[in-house]
Amino acid sequence: MGHLGFSYIGLIFLLMLMIPNLIWTKYQPEGYDSQRENKVLLILERAGQVLVTCGALIFSDLNLRKWSPWSLWLVAAAILMALYEGWWIRYFRSQRTLADFYSSFCGVPVAGASLPVAAFFLLGVYGKVVWLLAFTVILGIGHIGIHLQHRREMDGNGNG
Repeated sequence: MGHLGFSYIGLIFLLMLMIPNLIWTKYQPEGYDSQRENKVLLILERAGQVLVTCGALIFSDLNLRKWSPWSLWLVAAAILMALYEGWWIRYFRSQRTLADFYSSFCGVPVAGASLPVAAFFLLGVYGKVVWLLAFTVILGIGHIGIHLQHRREMDGNGNG
């Protein structure tokens, strides 16, 4: 279920998530509009953000342990976070259009939303923290759902 205590691995993952997002606030794509987002998805996204942030920090089961085959879950989560950073690097080096923002990366659709959600889910698997798994599903439904909504709108408007 998860032992309470500070998770430095969770903190590292959150920093990898938040730092590029803070930079993005100054480099949003032209035409970005969050005003028409589905309200249910938005509520799920916001709740998921708070829950995943708390969950990633308060379960010590997410920290490093003695190496075992189970550690491969953490390796997989770290690889997904590294890919997420790669996606941001590509975005910041691009023209920063809506197409760039909602792009795929290494075959992962809407990678800016999908990669970190999948990484936190695998982190939850690694730590065997059912709460983080549940929180990540809530976040994923909202966050990935919103990105897919924007992607469909963008594709429908020919803004690619």
